[in-house]
Amino acid sequence: MTMLTRWDPWRDLQRLQEEMSRGFDDRLLARGGESVGWTPKVDIFEDEEGVALRFELAGVEPKDVDIRFENGVLTLRGERKMEQEEKKENYHRVELSYGTFTRSFSLPGTIDAEKIRAESKNGVLTVHLPKKPEAKPKSIQVKIN
Repeated sequence: MTMLTRWDPWRDLQRLQEEMSRGFDDRLLARGGESVGWTPKVDIFEDEEGVALRFELAGVEPKDVDIRFENGVLTLRGERKMEQEEKKENYHRVELSYGTFTRSFSLPGTIDAEKIRAESKNGVLTVHLPKKPEAKPKSIQVKIN
C-alpha cells in the first residue's frame, strides 16, 4: 500500500537552514569553543538632544571595551572571553558567541565630540552622542501683521 505524504517546502527549507547553520557554527569554533568573532546587536535612537547607541554586551567586561570617535566615525571594539572551566566535556551546547568584535558607525557632523559619554548597566552599553547647540532645532515664532 502506497502512503501519500504532503510535501511541505518550508519544512525542507527550514531543515536545510538548520543543517547549514550547524556546519557554519562548527567551522567558526576554535581554541576550545571560542569563536573567532561576533557582532553585538545595537539599537540606535535620535532625538532633539542627540543620538544614543545601545549595545547588547552581556558577559563583556567594560574594561574589555574600547570606544573611539575619529573623523566622524564611532568605533566600538571589544572581546567576550569564555570562562575557562576544567570540565569542558560537560558542555551540551555552546550558543553564545565569544571572541573579539568591532562595530563602526558614520555619524553626522552635528555630534559634539567633547561631550560623548558611555555607561554600562546590566549587560547593555549605552553611548550618548549629544548634538552641538547650533544643530539642535530652534522654534521660530511667526509674527502676524
